[in-house]
Amino acid sequence: MNLLHELQVLRTKLLEMAEARGSLTDPEVLAISEAADELIVTLQLMQRDELVSDAARYAF
Repeated sequence: MNLLHELQVLRTKLLEMAEARGSLTDPEVLAISEAADELIVTLQLMQRDELVSDAARYAF
């Protein structure tokens, strides 16, 4: 759940930074967005691995 919290923090920071900078293409906004994207991919891979593990456990 730590990663989910980190993603929420990045999301809030992204929204605040985009509003403050007035641009979604500001380099700092893009850097935060990229960090959030990487975290999302990590979470998706973890979820996929968990599903594969569960499927293997219940396979006959």
